[in-house]
Amino acid sequence: MKQLLNGLLIAFFVVSSSAYAAVFQVDDIRIEGLQRVSAGTVFASLPVSVGDLVDESTIRSATRSLFRTGYFSDVVMARENGVLVIGLVERPAVTEINLDGNKAIETDQLLDALRDNGLAEGQIFRQVILEGMTQELQRQYVAQGRYGALVKTEVKQLPRNRVAVNIDIDEGDVAKIRHINIVGNSQFSEAELLESFEQKTTGWLSWITSDDKYAREKLSGDIETLESWYLDRGYLQFQVTSTQVSISPEKESVYITINIDEGDVYTIDEVELAGELVIPEEQVRAMIILREGMTFSQTLMTTSSEYITRRLGNEGYTFAEVEGFPDVDEDDKTAKITYLVKPGMRAYVRRIEFRGNTKTADAVLRREMRQMEAGSANNALIEMSKVRLERLGYFKEVNVENVPVAGTNDQIDVVFSVEEQPSGSVGASVGYAQGTGLILGANLSENNFLGTGKQVGVGLNRSTYQTSVNFSYTEPYFTVDGVSVGYSLFARETDYDRINVASFSTNTYGAAVNWSYPVSEVQRIGFGLGYENLDLQTGVFASKEIADFVADNGSQFDVINANVNWIKSTLNRGVFATRGSSQRLGVDIALPGSGLEYYKVTYSGQHLRPLFRGLTLKLRTDIGYGESYGDTTQMPFFKNFYGGGFGSVRGFKRNTLGPQDTPAPGVNDDPDPIGGNVQVEFGAEVIFPLPFLKDQRSVQSTFFVDAGNIFNTKCGDSQVNCYKPDAGQLRYSVGVGATWLSGFGPITFSVAKPLNSNEFDETEVFQFSLGNQF
Repeated sequence: MKQLLNGLLIAFFVVSSSAYAAVFQVDDIRIEGLQRVSAGTVFASLPVSVGDLVDESTIRSATRSLFRTGYFSDVVMARENGVLVIGLVERPAVTEINLDGNKAIETDQLLDALRDNGLAEGQIFRQVILEGMTQELQRQYVAQGRYGALVKTEVKQLPRNRVAVNIDIDEGDVAKIRHINIVGNSQFSEAELLESFEQKTTGWLSWITSDDKYAREKLSGDIETLESWYLDRGYLQFQVTSTQVSISPEKESVYITINIDEGDVYTIDEVELAGELVIPEEQVRAMIILREGMTFSQTLMTTSSEYITRRLGNEGYTFAEVEGFPDVDEDDKTAKITYLVKPGMRAYVRRIEFRGNTKTADAVLRREMRQMEAGSANNALIEMSKVRLERLGYFKEVNVENVPVAGTNDQIDVVFSVEEQPSGSVGASVGYAQGTGLILGANLSENNFLGTGKQVGVGLNRSTYQTSVNFSYTEPYFTVDGVSVGYSLFARETDYDRINVASFSTNTYGAAVNWSYPVSEVQRIGFGLGYENLDLQTGVFASKEIADFVADNGSQFDVINANVNWIKSTLNRGVFATRGSSQRLGVDIALPGSGLEYYKVTYSGQHLRPLFRGLTLKLRTDIGYGESYGDTTQMPFFKNFYGGGFGSVRGFKRNTLGPQDTPAPGVNDDPDPIGGNVQVEFGAEVIFPLPFLKDQRSVQSTFFVDAGNIFNTKCGDSQVNCYKPDAGQLRYSVGVGATWLSGFGPITFSVAKPLNSNEFDETEVFQFSLGNQF
């Protein structure tokens, strides 16, 4: 087509060449060669109309105008008498773009980049864009340390002036760092400086951490870390003079050399304040960590600025700016620090908005707000509001942004963006847990019922050891100031012999009501009152401990229970917290005159703190003590503490730790766990991100060390594995575990190694649960 068109136009040109150089009037315009582009598009771009007088310069200008549209690869103009003939060769259209071989950069990301630069299916093909994108893609891979990456392109011609673009990518391997050399350091060893680097030479954990894979951005970050190292130790004039990155011939190894000039150590001789101080100067100076006579520290200077900025934000100066400037005296090797304070206008909150809560009602979120609309903006209250939303447990993530109101300089909108996550389950459920077996049920268990924030539970469940019917309801904001109230009804038939406990069963039903009162933002006190009817059933061959209890106290009981508890939590999230602590102290007592008279005191606590590189340390403890009083001769064995398994000491079978019963005379059964009145359990975990998993918010994996046991202060003479509280009898285990909040419910597993089990302990290396969280 192109050759034929060119031939025709050349013929026209030859015929009219003698008259072409002369000025002529255009009587008509004829366009040849259009296929997809409309004639109207051509005429709109053509600076020549019928009736115009044109010459050679006009023709050249018209030709350039048509080329600038980008639609044509060739433009030829000729004259046939008074007719201006325009011959056009359209650029082909891109029918398809095929990518092959890319893994490090996703296909959608590459297609978006091509589209943003004008190369996409349905658009006009331009070779120069394809070549430019090929070079840019090559640079992207080089920036990732993939020096052996190769990008090949092929343009395949298709019928009807169309093309298919094939991009074949060989990403190669990321070059590994073989050596990092720092030149010019005299005050600190190279090993000490490299310790804080994100990139390292190949080590035994590099296959997990990938810290030996070179990337230009990571090297820039490491250089900034090196600069901060020296600036935090007084080397105010420290410089990185040059950086060399060498690549081996096979493009698989990288050698990095960093040349530095340490300079001298500077001390602070004066600290000054400048700008507008809207709060008392003595309060501002109290927040400055960097004092006269101290060695200069970039971190302390920046932290002081942040403290002052935060305080100004709490006073309503949301857009305050505070910056420290060091003024160096080279002769004395000292520096004067000047903090420039720019408070700006005091800001007020016009509106608080919530985005992303497709299920949860705005009112549920709004009642957690500590920053009020129309009030002075307070950064501390805004942050507290964000934390309270995170503690609800309804959301994977909560972000907050202060947005200036257009047309004003003293108003902001506070926008909370949330991402919801499952907060319960509705419908039929199937689960399985070691120790309890198959769990079947019809449930409505929801911590955020219909988005109202109410907690509702209705269920009929059956497992190998228990059949239960229950109903519970909790209103977390029974009053506007946060007083909560909850009600529950239940009925259970439980065969404890099925869950590694002594041979007995109970039939119970009852009801309870609970109240909880906020003491502060992080503390609550709760009270509860309940009734329980319990029918204890024992076999003919009941163990000695069970038989003695029934003989002294009977087997049917009507019990009135009361409880009081204190809870304090500073955890940053309701699910999968990563920092903060929580404590709970509770006292449960069967009131005097009940069928049973006993009490239990329990304490549980946990503390989490970030370590480094995404690691978090978690410490936990669970301690409990129970005893009988009044007419009840001993602590009811069915109210004992039990240990082992999830939430206790993993690596030991569920409920098997501690005292075991004494089989009835003449019975050859092995002893069964019967629990004890003292619980002592501890644990330390390191929470780590799973490699190769992008979204870690629904998964938590840990290395753990568990310790604990169940004790009894009144062991029988013939009881086995029964000890009074003794640190020497604690059981230990180590292992790894993970929990995933799946659509079917939480899935938990652990692989643990018991360290000091005895002949009576039952161990279990692999443990898991589906549908129940422990």
